[in-house]
Order: sequence, then C-alpha cells, then structure tokens
Amino acid sequence: MTLVSIVTPSFNQSAYLEQTIRSVLEQDYRELEYLVVDGGSTDSSLDIIKKYSNRLAWWTSEKDRGQADAVNKGLARAHGEIVAWLNSDDYYLPGAVSAAVKAFEIHPDAVMVYGNMLAVDGSGRTINVLKYGPLSLEDLLCFQIIGQPAVFMRRAAFEKAGGLDTAFHFMLDHQLWIKLAQQGRIVHADQTWAAARFHPQAKNRAQAPGFGREAFRILDWALREPNLAPIMNKIARQVRASAYRVNARYFLDDGQPWPALKAWMHTFAFHPPTALARMNLFGSALLDLVGLGRVREAVLKHRSRQLDKKTDGI
Repeated sequence: MTLVSIVTPSFNQSAYLEQTIRSVLEQDYRELEYLVVDGGSTDSSLDIIKKYSNRLAWWTSEKDRGQADAVNKGLARAHGEIVAWLNSDDYYLPGAVSAAVKAFEIHPDAVMVYGNMLAVDGSGRTINVLKYGPLSLEDLLCFQIIGQPAVFMRRAAFEKAGGLDTAFHFMLDHQLWIKLAQQGRIVHADQTWAAARFHPQAKNRAQAPGFGREAFRILDWALREPNLAPIMNKIARQVRASAYRVNARYFLDDGQPWPALKAWMHTFAFHPPTALARMNLFGSALLDLVGLGRVREAVLKHRSRQLDKKTDGI
C-alpha cells in the first residue's frame, strides 16, 4: 500500500484539535503517517497532543514563523508518497484518505487530487457545500479557489515546487496549487472529503482582508514567473478582475460593505462577466449598506439549516 503522510499545524486551537486528530487517526486507510506541528500553544493543546502521542509518527511544540513554516517543517519529516495537511480546526470525513489514494491510482499522472468540501460553523453545523469541478492552470490564476482540507499531493511534486512560500500567510495554499499545476495534472474527484470550519477566531474570519491583499501579491508573483507571465498577459483583465472579486468577498466577510462594493465595481470595470457571475457579492454589499443586512443573514441561516439537514451523516 502507498504510504500517506498528513501534517496538522496547530496553535491554540484546543477547542477543535481533538476532532481534527481523531478524524485522521480514525480513517480506514492503514498506511498512514500522522505528524503534528504545534507552534507553542499556551492553551490545553499539548494535553490533547500527548493523549494521542503514541499514535503519532512525530510531533513537536515550538515557536514557528506561521502556518507555512509549520507545514513545511512537518512535511520535511514525512515519508509518504502522498502528502497533505489538515489545519487544527478542520477535519476529514470518513474514507477521505482511501478515496484520495484511489484517485491517484486511477490517475497516475496526477500531481494533486482534490475533492469537495463542507463549510461548517464552530459547532460543526453545515453552512455551505463547496462543490468544485475540473480546473486548469488558467482557472487557478483567475482565483478559482480549491478548499485546502480536501487536497492531497504527490510529495515529489510538493518538494519540486519548493514547498509553501513562508512569505504568504493567507493564500499560501492557492499559490502552491498554481505551482503544482505547472508540473502536471490536478484532478477533481466528485466526492466530499473534508470540512473547513468557519468561526470567529479563524483567519478566514478574524483576518479576512488579508486574503484580498495576498491575491494581488500572487498576481505580482505570477507576472515575474517566466512560465506564467505569458498566460497572465493573455488573460490580464480577467485575472485582475478576479483578484478584485476575491477582495470583495473578504471585505464582505469582514463586515465592510462599502469597500466590498467598490472592489466588486473594479471587478466589473476590468471584466464584466467575472463580476456578473458573482452578483451575490454586489447584492449582499448593497443590503448591508442600506441596513438590511439582517435579511441576508436570515436567508443564510435558513439555507444553513436546510444544508445541515441534507448533509447530516456525511
């Protein structure tokens, strides 16, 4: 059997860490190596890690330079042909690792495989189902986002890509997918493999605007890359519009409707089809601006309840 290595970077996430650890250790795939890289937590995370230490291939707790550094540190010790990382507030669904291995077996030329993903709140209730599809390098450059918890990679491809860039703290995963897609095929499996947690302390909530800023940094990086610059120049307006779309979404998540609306208008100015495909951002920003944000929240809560019923037991 192919060895799979999973790394969990963690810092002060004791509320969710045990569920994350158990979701890995309780997978039905036996050839699994699990490593936990804690950044020197001051909560009860160490007690949780020690509870499962005899089932871990390796763990450490020491100050690091952030998520990218922690993942790189863990994967440098990994031995698996297939690797992934799972943040300490996310979790795998049953059978995820077996399904990922099977996807690589079906597609031996793939450097990366990814499934679909649930978005859940702090209590584990489903708030969205993120279904993806086949994506190209151009799609990634236009910020078609893949949920990181549902991604598995060939270790050789990860190493050839140079690992995660520690200069990025928010869209570090998306930049890596772009680097991997330059090497070979990335393959989508239409199965739900993982759940990403959205809660007030998560980066996607607590530091939401950082994602938009890093989208533009990725554009600057890609334009300096000899293999990417010609593609970027060919779809320049669409790429720029897509970065503004990302900015609009995260401004909205941060409760800043006016900057979100301005970012959406920039999206429309650069590439109208990209903006019109996300009219929900425009509508949500307007509702917030005129004081009707509660209407949007009520609709989202209703949808969340319906989704939670449909996904119960997944």
